[in-house]
Amino acid sequence: MAGRFAPRNARRAPVPHQAAAVPVPAAQTRVWTPPGPLDLRLVLGPLRRGPADPTFRMVADGSVRRSSRTPEGPGTLHVVARDGRIEASAWGPGAPWLLDQLPTLLGAGDDPAAFTPRHRLLAQTQHRRPGLRLLRTGLVLESLIPSILEQKVTTDEAYRAWRLLVRQYGEPAPGPQEFGLYVMPDARTWSLIPSWDWHRAGVDSKRSATILRTVRVARRMEEAAAMDLPDALTRLQAIPGIGPWTAAETLQRSNGAPDAVTVGDFHLPGIVGHALAGNRHADDDEMLTLLTPYEGQRHRATRLILLSGATPPRRAPRFQPRDIARL
Repeated sequence: MAGRFAPRNARRAPVPHQAAAVPVPAAQTRVWTPPGPLDLRLVLGPLRRGPADPTFRMVADGSVRRSSRTPEGPGTLHVVARDGRIEASAWGPGAPWLLDQLPTLLGAGDDPAAFTPRHRLLAQTQHRRPGLRLLRTGLVLESLIPSILEQKVTTDEAYRAWRLLVRQYGEPAPGPQEFGLYVMPDARTWSLIPSWDWHRAGVDSKRSATILRTVRVARRMEEAAAMDLPDALTRLQAIPGIGPWTAAETLQRSNGAPDAVTVGDFHLPGIVGHALAGNRHADDDEMLTLLTPYEGQRHRATRLILLSGATPPRRAPRFQPRDIARL
């Protein structure tokens, strides 16, 4: 689920050891003033795939760093909020594209006023989180591949796979070396990953095969970023192995779709059921019934529920994942 909880306080990113200093090209910059309150970490948090994501860093000074493979090439973006303004720096061939898309990324096209809370919990959470906006990256593959990796496994397993594969097959991101970021592999590189490295990363053959089918039609997948939600869902689910859960998780990030509700999730129906009806055992059908008053804004409603902290108490030990790389 995109942005399942509020982002934790960030730790300072470790500075990797470098044998010799490498000159860094001058950054391109942009300053943008959002039309209202904007919580940078809350908006961009759904892009982080675990605390050690090699493509994303939340830094202790309040800034966010992320790498992307844009239509113009790899790029690194560093954003910080100061005095009601967003100051951004970017490096690499993709820098102009990243800066041009900065307002869209940070939810300039989102309309929180379109959401009318029908439950006290959501009204209170919306009031406490005025800086929440639904981001829109405009890039499908960078959210689709990690969403596929998250199918039917724990988040820790998926985060580990993403981290290992990006570090091994990606490339160092443009910009200051101390950022320590990597750019995810391009479509061709994903297609060339051998089976033993998928296995070593803990990715079973079903998920790796889905990724291979996806990258073969990468250009068609990226077209979904400009589609309306129903057409975009249809486009993504045309790939065997991509179902409603994966498509929604992707389009929440790439398209900023406020109604892309996640169905098929192991935890979300129980969380929504507990928050809105006191039923921690709710299934997808009951969740969708409870979210009916928020038709058109169901993803925003679930984000507010998750950010409220009104989750059912744990009643069983945490599931211990099995590392298939040891088999």
